[in-house]
Amino acid sequence: MNKKPPELPVRDGPLAEAHASTTLPSAQVAQKYLRAATSDSTRRAYRSAIRQFEKWGGRLPTDSRELVRYLRDRAEAVNPRTLELHLTAIGQWHRYQRIADPVTDPLVRKTMDGIRRLHGRPKQKARALRLEHIAAMTRYLRTQPDNKKRRRDLALLLTGFFGAFRRSELVAIRVEDLAWEEEGLLVHLPRSKTDQSGQGVTRALPFGDPLVCPATALRQWLDAAGISEGPVFRGINRWDQIQPRQLSPGAVNELLKKLGTTCGFAFAGELSSHSFRRGLSTSAAREKVDFELIKKQGGWKSDATVWEYIEEGQQLTENATDPLMEKVARLMGEHTVE
Repeated sequence: MNKKPPELPVRDGPLAEAHASTTLPSAQVAQKYLRAATSDSTRRAYRSAIRQFEKWGGRLPTDSRELVRYLRDRAEAVNPRTLELHLTAIGQWHRYQRIADPVTDPLVRKTMDGIRRLHGRPKQKARALRLEHIAAMTRYLRTQPDNKKRRRDLALLLTGFFGAFRRSELVAIRVEDLAWEEEGLLVHLPRSKTDQSGQGVTRALPFGDPLVCPATALRQWLDAAGISEGPVFRGINRWDQIQPRQLSPGAVNELLKKLGTTCGFAFAGELSSHSFRRGLSTSAAREKVDFELIKKQGGWKSDATVWEYIEEGQQLTENATDPLMEKVARLMGEHTVE
């Protein structure tokens, strides 16, 4: 009597493709769920990291000695945070292949610690958009000819800032995600960076002054574009014709840099989509908006992240030197300086 051959183990992860036979439906199902556990952007980053390692001459599987050589050779040319990502990707590959992970070797970790201490550089942050910057950009757009592109760009700018959206969230918004209420607009995000399980989050955009109201600008854009379903923010060609596909995430950065340059901002090159989130949070902090309201609007899960933005926004307005300088000035006034 022939015995049924055992099923092959499913070896899959962010980098590895399943090796199970197509005759094993259960293995295919397992592969689908394993792939879904990692976002596409993370998978792309890991694949790029592996390609960099292989371009250097590395091969998988590898060992701790080769990793140390790799770190040593790349230490001065590659940012330590990027090297750490490379190690993470290589470690993931080994673990999902059920091979001993060389990244955990003490010598590898110690080498990486030394590289961080000797070559570590401050993380480059996107410049936060302040309220006066949003006002200048909005004023410029409202002086432009009334066409579809102007309406789209205005809606994107105001929605991105007041909704504290990530660029991936912003371009993924669909008409079906919008709920119009008497008080404003609710934007339901089926999935976001901090909600990979798909529970969904909602951002509220209350109606405000029509000049700067994101909900009003969004309604005017949709009406002008005749969009009643599908992606809200779409590409527009040189003839002001709307394209069917959603805008690319990179187009958000390009728009901000272009607007910043046009408005004469010296820091235009430092603008990116993250300028929306940093700008909203730091501006709200300067205006003494409540902590929980800031956290809720940006959809932040970590209190520490929100406090970091608040401290950044108030570092010059809530400063220990203010009362000290006032006291020194009073003391100087009490004594005539000859």
